[in-house]
Amino acid sequence: MDKDLKKFFTDLVDAPSPSGYEQPAQDVYRAFVKPYADEVKTDVHGNVIALRKGKGKLRMMISGHVDEIGFMVNYIDNDGFLYVKPVGGIDPGLLPGLRVNVYGHKGVVRGVFGKKAIHMMAPDERERVAKLHDLWIDIGAPNKKEAEKRVAIGNVVTFSPGMEKLYKDVVMTKATDNKVGVFVAGTVLKHLANEDIQANLYSVSSVQEEIGIRGARTSAYGIDPHVAIAIDVTFTSDHPGTDKKRYGDIAIGKGPVVAVGPNINPKVFELVKEAATNTKIEYQIQVESGATGTDANVIQVNKSGVATGLVSIPNRYMHSPNEVISLKDLDDTALLIAEFVRLIDDNTDFIPKGKI
Repeated sequence: MDKDLKKFFTDLVDAPSPSGYEQPAQDVYRAFVKPYADEVKTDVHGNVIALRKGKGKLRMMISGHVDEIGFMVNYIDNDGFLYVKPVGGIDPGLLPGLRVNVYGHKGVVRGVFGKKAIHMMAPDERERVAKLHDLWIDIGAPNKKEAEKRVAIGNVVTFSPGMEKLYKDVVMTKATDNKVGVFVAGTVLKHLANEDIQANLYSVSSVQEEIGIRGARTSAYGIDPHVAIAIDVTFTSDHPGTDKKRYGDIAIGKGPVVAVGPNINPKVFELVKEAATNTKIEYQIQVESGATGTDANVIQVNKSGVATGLVSIPNRYMHSPNEVISLKDLDDTALLIAEFVRLIDDNTDFIPKGKI
């Protein structure tokens, strides 16, 4: 990954963007895609749509959701401790002792999730996983009055930012899900900047996926694409405690993950594989036997239907404070999707046909 792209990705994952509060990360996306797009607009929902005009009439959409999981301050007690509600799917068992950022009215306030020390717990308490309403955030304030000088009800909270290298191209961040999709959507525009393309390419940084796949629905309605590829993360089965019979054989460092199943248009699936062959990119296949929990789900059934694909980046420890990916997988996914764009034009037939 070159220096400019690494900065783009680092800025994305560092920017706070819980569902409904995505604009700090959207600012990063807008700034990156502006030199490579003919038009960049933000809709009323908060989706950012960058259009690169093609020579033909075909409309193609790439969608990666920019929102991350997080919290909102729900209550401040008399001792100055904060209680929060989740934004998206949170595992409370990961939270005790975790450092967080509270985005207060005067700037970032550092905090830590508190819990009664193990020495103070009864034996049965030690066996129970904490519930979110039993935890609090400690910002060091001595009382409610002092806490309210820095934070307010409704302030958003995120895990601590910062990308760290684990080994070679393997890194961990707080918000791989799904800043990787936004990275790919923007990077494809850069890869195609000096080329003529046939499709009108709409690269979308969508919002509010974590609370119901909302932004992809509204942006797809506005764009009305003929073909679309959602970019997201997917589970891996390359760590202890996973069952490959259940989740398939998916690993970080072994390339993009191409989904197949009812949510996926067969022609799109074949063209993605052709793009991988052309670029000599290693890829993995994941079976999705029903509707996927991604932007692809709602895009496919937009209006009269969209030929939809799903390509994912393998991600260990999803919805945790430290998600782990391979930057090579990320780079390869952007190269793969750029080649897919080169393969399609007004004559590409996405109507399903032929034998099973």
